[in-house]
Amino acid sequence: MQLITYRFPGHGAGSHAGVIDGDAVLNAGQLLERQRPLDMLRLLDLGSEGLDRLRVAVGRFRETHRNAIMLPEEVAAPRWLVEIEAPLPRPRSFRDFYAYEAHVAAGYRKRDRPVPAYWYEAPVFFYQYPGTFVGPDAIVPYPAGSEQLDFELEVAAVIGLRGRDIAVEHAWRHVAGLTILNDWSARDIQAREMSVGLGPAKGKDFATSIGPSLVTLDELADVLIDDRHRLAATVMVNDEVLAETNAGDLHWSLPQMIAVASRQVELEPGDVIGFGTMARGCLLELGESVHPWLQPGDEVVLTVDRLGRLRNRIGD
Repeated sequence: MQLITYRFPGHGAGSHAGVIDGDAVLNAGQLLERQRPLDMLRLLDLGSEGLDRLRVAVGRFRETHRNAIMLPEEVAAPRWLVEIEAPLPRPRSFRDFYAYEAHVAAGYRKRDRPVPAYWYEAPVFFYQYPGTFVGPDAIVPYPAGSEQLDFELEVAAVIGLRGRDIAVEHAWRHVAGLTILNDWSARDIQAREMSVGLGPAKGKDFATSIGPSLVTLDELADVLIDDRHRLAATVMVNDEVLAETNAGDLHWSLPQMIAVASRQVELEPGDVIGFGTMARGCLLELGESVHPWLQPGDEVVLTVDRLGRLRNRIGD
C-alpha cells in the first residue's frame, strides 16, 4: 500500500490517513469503520494487524466497486483534488544514520582525513528535530544566517511496531514502510557547529522534507536483496539531473541500524529512521563545479523507484 496524509474538505476538517488507489485516495478511517478521524500516527498505533485489516478493506472496496461509475464520496476522493502532506507531519522522533560508505568517505576526503575506524564497527546516527517536517511541493524556508544551502537524498524507514533491544533478525517486523527523505542542510552553519564536537543542530533543524507516501514493505519485497532494497534514485535541481545513484548501496543495513537505535530504548510507531545521504546525493559531495549552493526559487526533486517523487522549492 501507498499510505499518505492528506486534506480534502469532503472528508472533514484536518488531516487524514489515506491509501492511494489508482486515481482515488481512500480514507483509511472510513475503510476501518473508525468512529473518529484517523491520522497516520493513530493508524500506525494499530500495529501490523491494523495495516493488515486496512489492506483487506482496500481489496474489499475495490471488489465491491469494481464496475461502479461513482465511488462513495465519504470514502473516496479524486486524487487530483486532495492536498497531500508529509506522510508523518510530526514524527514521534527522528534519527538520521550515516550508512553509505561512499558518501562518508567523500566527506572525509574533503577534510583530508580518513574515515574514523569506529564507523566500520557500528552504525552511527544523530537526533534531529521532528517539528519542521514538510511534505511534497511545500516551500522550504531558506535558513537564516546561511549562504550554503544543500539537499540530501535519502530513504527513511518508519517504525510500525513498538520494540526495545530489537535483534537484527527481527528488525523488519518493526518497520511499517519506506519513504523518501530530504535532509536539508545549511553547510556553513553545520561546519561551525561541528567544529566544537557537537551538532549538527541549527544547520539542520529548519526543515526536513518527507514523502510523498509511506510505501509498505510488501510492495518492495521483490527488490530486497541482502537486507537492502535495490531502488534507483535520482536528484534534479531546476530540471537538471545532477546525480543518479541507488538506495541499496548501504554499508550498514536497516536491521543493523534498528538494532543500534533500539538498544536500551524503546522505538515507537511513528519514529523515523533515516539511512543517511546516498553516494553523490548532495552538493557537498558533488562540488560547486556541478552546481552552486541552492538559492531562493530553486526547485529540488528527489526520485526513488517505487517510492515516488519528492519535490520542493526554496523560499526566501
